[in-house]
Amino acid sequence: MPRSTLVALALVCLCLSAAVGCGSETAEPRVTPPEHAFPKGFFWGTAVAGFQVDMGCPTLPAAQCDDTASDWYQFVTDPKLVKDGSNFIKGDPVSVGPGFWETYDADFARAGGELHNNAIRLSLEWSRLFPKATVGGANIEDAKTVAELDAFANAAARDHYRAMFASAKKHGLTLLVTLNHYTLPLWVHDGKGCNAGLDKCTARGWVDNKRMVGLIALYAGWCAKTFGDQVDWWATLNEPFAVVLAGYILPSKDRTNPPAVYFQVETGIDVAFTMMEAHARMYDAVHKHDTTDATGDGEAARVGLVPNLTVVQPNDPSDPKAVVAAEHLHHIYNRVFLEATVNGRLDRNLDGTYEETRDDMKGRMDYIGINYYTRIQAQPTPFPGVVDKFPYLDATPDLNAGVWQDYPEGIGEMTTWAAKTYKLPVIITENGTFKDKATAWDTFLAPHLTELHKAMQDPEVTVLGYFAWSLLDNYEWNHGMDLRFGLYAVDTDNPAKPRTLTDMGRKYGLAAKANGF
Repeated sequence: MPRSTLVALALVCLCLSAAVGCGSETAEPRVTPPEHAFPKGFFWGTAVAGFQVDMGCPTLPAAQCDDTASDWYQFVTDPKLVKDGSNFIKGDPVSVGPGFWETYDADFARAGGELHNNAIRLSLEWSRLFPKATVGGANIEDAKTVAELDAFANAAARDHYRAMFASAKKHGLTLLVTLNHYTLPLWVHDGKGCNAGLDKCTARGWVDNKRMVGLIALYAGWCAKTFGDQVDWWATLNEPFAVVLAGYILPSKDRTNPPAVYFQVETGIDVAFTMMEAHARMYDAVHKHDTTDATGDGEAARVGLVPNLTVVQPNDPSDPKAVVAAEHLHHIYNRVFLEATVNGRLDRNLDGTYEETRDDMKGRMDYIGINYYTRIQAQPTPFPGVVDKFPYLDATPDLNAGVWQDYPEGIGEMTTWAAKTYKLPVIITENGTFKDKATAWDTFLAPHLTELHKAMQDPEVTVLGYFAWSLLDNYEWNHGMDLRFGLYAVDTDNPAKPRTLTDMGRKYGLAAKANGF
């Protein structure tokens, strides 16, 4: 090498040495900030639901692992309900589940260590904690205070959840706990009996307004009192509109829900308003009974609702009727629940006007949880015989356009709309895909996070966190194990239920570690 070249290199090295330690063993690589940097303290997490992940334990006996006391367990295991094709139940045994009830500590270690997450969303199962309506001759429905509920609680399940929550903290995961993720105890809702006819069953769940609101509010207060020293972030109900639509109006192969009855439109709308009222009472109960700041952030409890917000567009933008149909579906899918729970405004006849205001339901939201997956393309196809009473039921999704459409722009659109309309912070409580996991980071997760980050540049839009759906391949309701969303793939053919980190999981973990990508 020519001497002049050596001198030049020496000068370059000397100039750079102060900044990067040129030629030094103590040099540290220059760290390039991520293109999409998220705020300090942003929640990077994954979400799971108890019914979907708990069962199928590798070594625990089924009597300890499986929750047989819920309407969903009844729904997917009853031979008659499974055989009846109108319920769209795959019929997979619950034993194919990932067994999280046993493996939670190792799974939390994966979430905190390999995924570099700082948060986890999971659910309490009401049917595990209170599997029976009567104990020693006493009836749970006679209990008037959360203290009286202690006598009916399953102590083993309570202690198991406390151990689970302690494990999450040990692995650096802040808890966001959902109080009701679809499932109900059989003594609250006999899904099979109501499937045969709502007039033929006695435990009718959400159909019985006064009974249901009182029971679930008391349950929420008990959970807040029992776990409030471990949990500060709470969600009341997961995707209430999904319960209404798939349970009482239009069950389908894409989603069905107990009791899976058809075209019970008025009942379904009553159920919706029962769920709105239930959220308000659950909100009050949690704030009353969770008085301990578990995370040291100065707040004992933050409570939100988790709707599945969806972009609604006309299937034919040039058709004025399709444009109106999209406006009407947006109102029903996205506005009705939030108007009730944030502003206390009720549109009971679904005509686009809020004829009733309830102060006891107003302001019952500390954040808005958003489950975002896809968009809907609307068309003007009214429900026969009900439009006169419910004018906005003159529109339905165009199923020919596809149910699972990748539309990343929508996560930004719905986040911006919710944050600006309701002046509340947002948490993305679910977002995921069951499509090709080898490409899912590039084709789904990264585009959605990009659009979310773009929305967050608006000073009026505050987003506190993002929870990918899901940590593990899980039992996807009526689909069984057919749809696999997990950042960790689960080998359900192996009794040990081994987990394998997917490519999208690895890349999501790198984004969480860098607080951006």
